[in-house]
Amino acid sequence: QGHPMKPHRIRMAHNLLLNYGLYKKMEIYRPSPATFDELRKFHSDEYMRFLRHITPDNMGEYTKQMQRFNVGEDCPVFEGLYQFCQASSGGSIGGAVKLNKGTSDIAINWAGGLHHAKKSEASGFCYANDIVLAILELLKHHRRVLYIDIDIHHGDGVEEAFYTTDRVLTVSFHKFGEYFPGTGDVKDVGANAGKYYSVNFPLKDGIDDASYASIFKPVIGQIMQMYQPGAIVLQCGADSLCGDRLGCFNLTIRGHAECVRFVLQQKVPTLILGGGGYTIRNVSRCWTYESAVVLNEEISDDLPYNDYYEYYGPDYKLHYAPSGMENLNIPENLEKIKSKVFEHLRQLQPAPNVTMPAAPPPAAADEEDEDED
Repeated sequence: QGHPMKPHRIRMAHNLLLNYGLYKKMEIYRPSPATFDELRKFHSDEYMRFLRHITPDNMGEYTKQMQRFNVGEDCPVFEGLYQFCQASSGGSIGGAVKLNKGTSDIAINWAGGLHHAKKSEASGFCYANDIVLAILELLKHHRRVLYIDIDIHHGDGVEEAFYTTDRVLTVSFHKFGEYFPGTGDVKDVGANAGKYYSVNFPLKDGIDDASYASIFKPVIGQIMQMYQPGAIVLQCGADSLCGDRLGCFNLTIRGHAECVRFVLQQKVPTLILGGGGYTIRNVSRCWTYESAVVLNEEISDDLPYNDYYEYYGPDYKLHYAPSGMENLNIPENLEKIKSKVFEHLRQLQPAPNVTMPAAPPPAAADEEDEDED
């Protein structure tokens, strides 16, 4: 109640996909929930044990731990919290397993993308970091994994997890300056073996489709050339859309989806995840349209009747116009930041050659049943 993060948006997106008939063009799986052992591949045992045991009824006994693990304010306790973490993470790990096995070249988990969660604490509505867990799964088969984040918030949890390795390059485009989580300066480039393998593109309010494309495409194009990843994870947080309840960018759904289109043109196995997004009728619109882009399907701007039809009034359309807000990202400044990013990318060694040991067994999350529910 009153909390901006509404898991209901996943149900809305799923329902819209069904009613557009898009499900007929894709394989839909119900992944197994991530096990305790899978979750602790990244998270600490005590943090996962805490999430497994806490409920709204017994919160009073856990006051100290709630502070320690940053649960309570932004990240409230709710009924089914641990199961939510298992489902979200299981979907992302299951998608990574599909890519590793070569049974899919693109996998989608709109319930994933919870990029703020840390090893031992919740943050920004994120409890378990499904993205880090999925990347760890991908690293069993790929020497290099590229992580791209187009949520309006900095992808701090993922960056931090891989800050000192060259096997994962993280790139985040986000609002920076008096904005949660406060990290993601262009100067933050990684450390030790991971120096220059963290890329940050800080932005100001009001960025529109044209400005975003003018930085996204050249930066990702350059990274692809220099880094040559074996797999890509794309976090598609929809809070970077115009009209978001917590956001302050001015992207249209088409502009946001253009990033998805460009990443898929790289023809590398790709895991596509959700993320933020707090005007829920626009989140479901966006992720439905992006599913259509992945499938290369044209879908009508007139929304089909669905279980949540009244949410989309008064126009009942898929797309909506950007606002008249001012774009504070002036071209000269974007060019300056882009030059700095390119300067950092020039420091990258040619794609690191990791000798791969025999691949460990896949996560159990692969044993999903096909299900079109």
